[in-house]
Amino acid sequence: PARWRPWRFRMSNDVWGKPVVSGNLLYVTSFEVHALDVTSGRRQFKTREVAWSMALAEGLVHASDGPSLYALDAADGRERWRQATGGWVYSLQVAAGTVVTGTRGGGMQARHAATGEPLWELTGAQTEFETQEAGPLAHDGTVYVWGEGRLRALDTRSGAERWSYPIGDAAACGGVPVRLLPVDATAGTAAGPTVFASAGKRVLALDAAYGTLRWTFEAPAVLLSPPAYAPGAALTGGGVFVADHLGTVYALDAADGRERWRIATEARQSIEPVLVADNHVHVGSGAALYTLDAVAGTPMWRFATRGDLIGTPVAADGRVHFGSADHCIYAVDAVGGQLRWKLATDGEITGSPVVANGVVYACSKDRCVYALDAEKGTARR
Repeated sequence: PARWRPWRFRMSNDVWGKPVVSGNLLYVTSFEVHALDVTSGRRQFKTREVAWSMALAEGLVHASDGPSLYALDAADGRERWRQATGGWVYSLQVAAGTVVTGTRGGGMQARHAATGEPLWELTGAQTEFETQEAGPLAHDGTVYVWGEGRLRALDTRSGAERWSYPIGDAAACGGVPVRLLPVDATAGTAAGPTVFASAGKRVLALDAAYGTLRWTFEAPAVLLSPPAYAPGAALTGGGVFVADHLGTVYALDAADGRERWRIATEARQSIEPVLVADNHVHVGSGAALYTLDAVAGTPMWRFATRGDLIGTPVAADGRVHFGSADHCIYAVDAVGGQLRWKLATDGEITGSPVVANGVVYACSKDRCVYALDAEKGTARR
């Protein structure tokens, strides 16, 4: 496979972030937003403006060049609206018909997704970690914002505060950003809608409606990534899985936070959550992918590469797909860990791959977007 030349589309600039598939188009960010045909790889349109961040929802591509926010028709790239933000946008999300942005200096804004009409604007968000991952999180009609030592839940449309919890400032949280995972009632948590949070060495479970603390768990090392949740997994009300920066993976009962098991892998600098699929826990630690039994924590297999794993692996149809800093895209058997195929590119893989309709889409620092047959690794033309 390393000698085979795949279907690919070459950009004129570096590609970053995770590609997004919607309908017949694949959207990627490479200084501009590019829309590629999923079948042929031909570009259908690209933005004229720089796009540092992008979100896709309800037939619109929302993007920001920093000082302004704009929306394009997702089918043909025509501009629908544009607004000045009054600050530099570092995070952008769309939820419940609302665009939520974080701007440098602790600002946050909400706009109507279809029209760009301002809805509300507040200050007081954290300023230590101005990244997409640490910005305000919009989910199911609520915006979660960390700032001034508190985690606040705001109404998406009005900005009204629903609750706040004293989660601590950056120093209290181990000098790393708070990472969140909201879980709806439909996901099967025994106690109802819950917000799970990684805050320094702590994992917290907060009632999503009232912000009251349900339980807390403290690990011996700092947690860089958000928790992952899986219903069932033979744990009451589901299981919460998280890995610390030393590579120890913990399984907690979602109902009460009791530790069910822990197992060491190797040092892990990734900010991505572990992947839980089909009662397996897949975790990229250093230059290896570890797979554990989600119920017992028993190691199942370890697959080593020649560079650190990038992003979160993706499980589909009995395979696990992932990229590595060794320039390769991999597909391995989810149960036994045997290599199914790999493809060498001319650069480090950037971000997590995406699997849709039997195709793996991945981006590389060789400025190319790849579309590969998920089963065989061959090109999809």
